[in-house]
Amino acid sequence: MAALRLVTGKGEMSALPTEQRRAMQSAWVVDDIEAACLKWVETTGIGPFYIFPHLQLEVSYRGKPSTIDFSVASAQAGDVQIELIQQHCDTPSAYRDQFKRGEQGHHHMAIYVADYDAALAHYTNQGFVAATAGLFGEMRFCYVDTRDAIGCMIEIIQHDPIQDAIFERISEGAKNWDGVTDPIRQGMPE
Repeated sequence: MAALRLVTGKGEMSALPTEQRRAMQSAWVVDDIEAACLKWVETTGIGPFYIFPHLQLEVSYRGKPSTIDFSVASAQAGDVQIELIQQHCDTPSAYRDQFKRGEQGHHHMAIYVADYDAALAHYTNQGFVAATAGLFGEMRFCYVDTRDAIGCMIEIIQHDPIQDAIFERISEGAKNWDGVTDPIRQGMPE
């Protein structure tokens, strides 16, 4: 049998590197991050959640400078990280594009890549745009607005040694967790 090739309205697609095809995170926007963490633990048994409260980042939102105040909580569920996000401000953002204050739901899948520019080009070459882009320390990230194609955004996260350590801490916490003790923990070591 001959190999099948995907052909779109924009021409034949080439194969992406494996790292760009491997979603490492699934994320939800929530209205109350601590309540959502506890509900996830109670409902799914996934945890513990590591919380990073009130992160304030200067970003580009649809090409214009912006500042966003949000909290993130992450837990590991097998090979996939679960991320919960609460935006504290009403600043236009990739989160508010999809969910108004008080609404919640699935927001994005994330890929963690060494070649950030190639990953972003893969989406922009298809006509998608980065809704929000910025730096977290030295690490670049963006949310590509792919909602019309797949129903959620794609976050591209640039590989970074500091982020590796954070991801490893979250993963190790899940491996050794008893399912009860300290379901919400501080994201940054004290």
